[in-house]
Amino acid sequence: MQPEAKQLGEILIEAGLVTPAQVQDAVRHQRSAGGKEALVAGALQTAILNSANFSIIATDEKGVIQLFNVGAERMLGYVAADVVSKITPAEISDPQEITTRAKALSFELGTPITPGLDALVFKASRGIEDIYELTYIRKDGSRFPAVVSVTALRDAQGGIIGYLLIGTDNTARKQIEAEQKILDQRLRDQQFYTRSLIESSIDAIMTTDSQGIITDVNQQMGALTGCTRDELIGAPFKNYFTDPERAEASIRQVLTEGKVTNYELTARARGGKETVVSYNAIILYDRHRRLQGVFAAARDVTELKRFEQTLQESNAQLRKLEELRDNLVHMVVHDMRTPLTAIYGFLQTLETLEGESLSDQGREFVQTALASTEDLVEMVSSLLDVSKMEAGEMKLNPTQCELLTIAREALAKVEPLKGDRELALSGSDEPVTVMADAEVIARVFQNLLGNALKFTPDDGRVTVSIETSADAARVLVQDTGPGIPPEYRERIFEKFGQVESPANDQRHSTGIGLTFCKLAIEAHGGQIGVDSEEGRGSTFWFTLPRRESVP
Repeated sequence: MQPEAKQLGEILIEAGLVTPAQVQDAVRHQRSAGGKEALVAGALQTAILNSANFSIIATDEKGVIQLFNVGAERMLGYVAADVVSKITPAEISDPQEITTRAKALSFELGTPITPGLDALVFKASRGIEDIYELTYIRKDGSRFPAVVSVTALRDAQGGIIGYLLIGTDNTARKQIEAEQKILDQRLRDQQFYTRSLIESSIDAIMTTDSQGIITDVNQQMGALTGCTRDELIGAPFKNYFTDPERAEASIRQVLTEGKVTNYELTARARGGKETVVSYNAIILYDRHRRLQGVFAAARDVTELKRFEQTLQESNAQLRKLEELRDNLVHMVVHDMRTPLTAIYGFLQTLETLEGESLSDQGREFVQTALASTEDLVEMVSSLLDVSKMEAGEMKLNPTQCELLTIAREALAKVEPLKGDRELALSGSDEPVTVMADAEVIARVFQNLLGNALKFTPDDGRVTVSIETSADAARVLVQDTGPGIPPEYRERIFEKFGQVESPANDQRHSTGIGLTFCKLAIEAHGGQIGVDSEEGRGSTFWFTLPRRESVP
């Protein structure tokens, strides 16, 4: 029996392949023309065959193809003449898939179904809607996935007169699904990676919503609070701290200012254990910059706080020891001054004896002892002055004084120490007047010059120069010594700090001279420093403000 155009038209309307008007025209044409030829020649046939977006294959009751439209030709590479009245749809389908489908349907429906056409149309022949995926095989042997809808065509009495298979190329959807699968896997991998990072953190990490309700935590947060992840999620953040109001305020601060840094809180675990934490947090946004809540990390700083407390106690003890040392030094040095003064006077008397009272060797011994005593007297004076300056007990006696004059006098005093070194005053002879304690500034000059000579080799040069500006005078003492290693430069002005002397100079030092210079210059409102390059020498400099008074 021939399929009726009306029944076929209803199927095609439901599939969206033709319009109701096209079906009505085709039915009228079939009625007027009659027979199978009317279906082939009618308007419905034209509409079906011209649908290039769908493969439409109609068969007779035995499954032999009777209609193969333009869409089927385009998708499968056959022309209608290659397949009509020659093969069944099973012959252009993947045989392995058909076999698999036959087994699955046999199990599902509880009846044996043979591989082949039956596997493709069995459900439709029982009036069951059937849409499935299978692989079509093109004429050139290439393959593509298709979604196929199968409907049984029946006559007026309900008998099957054929089958209609409407297929769509599923390649694009399969590709999208494959790409989506890759993206989903990447997302899972990224989520796993992110979770791993969060869990590997030594900090307790949590997220909250804008109301401070916990939305996620890591294991460290569980360890900190003694609660499980499920117990924490959904609970107020503030509940796990000894000061809930301060904890809640931190959330508000993050939402207001964008972050909090080193916000100290004390976490309280379920068992009562308290842990001091340093809490840092930022606002959490989604990819569309919509507020999600707060991301926070809390680091256990209990040991750090204990260390800081120990350090504070140690520093306090160290300050006491330093104070004790300074007092002891002050006391000892003060008590040394009187006998040293007496020894110095006695040695001076011995040096002035005439005649045969002293042998040449004895006179040499006296001179050596006298020079050493002079050094000791200078060291004692410097130590006492430093102690007084640090205690704020040393009073300056500022007057209008001329720096060039002070510099020349200082150069004259160190002249005996220069040996074969060149010692010079360079620059302009214009007077440079400052308000300063001339005696103290003179000792600064002498200390810097003595220090420069100490580190300058015999064939070297020490130069003093003075630069001026409207506000300040700048004194430079430059040597051609070995320079100062970087590790010494930052602490060279510290008390008792020393740099190793070069081999050509054996003079002893207490490491107090530069400390005196620093305290003295700063007491005048100036600055002092050093510029040095290893192998090229050093330049010690200090500035004095040019004003009417000192602080």
